[in-house]
Amino acid sequence: MSVLIAAAALPCGLLIGLLLGALGGGGSVLAVPALVYVLGQSPHEATAGALIVVTVGAVTGLVCHARAGRVRWAAGAVFGALGTAGSYFGSRWSAALDPTVLMAAFAGLLLVVAAMLVSRGLRERRAADGVRPLGVSTETETVHSVETVHPEEGRDPVPLRDVPEPRTSHEAPEPVPLRGAPEPAASPGTPEATPSHETPEPPEPARSPDTAGPAPCLDRPAHSAHSAHPTRPVRFALTASAVGLLTGFFGVGGGFVVVPALTLVLGLEMPVAIGTSLLVILLNSLTALGTRAGTGSLDWPLLAGFAACAALGSHLGNRLTTRLRPQTLTTAFAGLVTVLALTMAATALPRLWSP
Repeated sequence: MSVLIAAAALPCGLLIGLLLGALGGGGSVLAVPALVYVLGQSPHEATAGALIVVTVGAVTGLVCHARAGRVRWAAGAVFGALGTAGSYFGSRWSAALDPTVLMAAFAGLLLVVAAMLVSRGLRERRAADGVRPLGVSTETETVHSVETVHPEEGRDPVPLRDVPEPRTSHEAPEPVPLRGAPEPAASPGTPEATPSHETPEPPEPARSPDTAGPAPCLDRPAHSAHSAHPTRPVRFALTASAVGLLTGFFGVGGGFVVVPALTLVLGLEMPVAIGTSLLVILLNSLTALGTRAGTGSLDWPLLAGFAACAALGSHLGNRLTTRLRPQTLTTAFAGLVTVLALTMAATALPRLWSP
């Protein structure tokens, strides 16, 4: 029986790590059901063991995303630090709860996750169908296409080019007296000459946004993050605390909440939000593990193999982010979570209501 359990732990851990690395979270919600229904763990042991799997998977995925420059360390550290209190109290609350109630609550959590994933997939599909990847509208493309046709069809651009030429012709009589009197023009031209000398000065502050231009995925979120902190600090703190509470109570990473929060509250782009969410998951998981230390016995060999497969899957899932459409992964995962939630609810609710 132990051989069968060990053989079942390998694909389960691989699948969880794959989803964790590809979606920046969400795969951890499968750890508790897998440990309970497939590997025969108790609900309390499963929530504690899931934290170990989530921690290992988060570390592996975080290293991969950090090498690609998709981690905002400051934003992730602040978000994770604000969630440590919720993670602590969630762990205490979960340890004192009845196992049947815990699994019924977990089934409800899975339904919420499935609904969020469905809405997220619909948004991503609408964005992919209606918005060009580079933000170039079709109107600008048609304008460029019309401009390229005009010079080929006729000499219409010639009067267009003559439009600025008469402007220079109107300006032509003005420089003639200026050429005739360059010295007196220097005195009224001093305010005009100073901007000519001052023109190299404004490009110097303009270089700071220019440095943010070539790396939009790395620098634009930083500006949005700084602007989002003073505008929505309460929402930021509440979201971080809720994520920590979910991590401590259910033993999940909470990436399905962290990624939307980082994109909406901090304005991070999706690849950067996924990488940063792994840092938040790591901090919350470590806090929950420290709280649960010494509260029960764990099957360490089983969890070690489970976590090793999750680490391998997280590494593979990181590569899938650039090869597969996120809409496909989100939709497939939403369907899997929905089926799992209904199965858990059908199992836990009769036990909860039985005398």
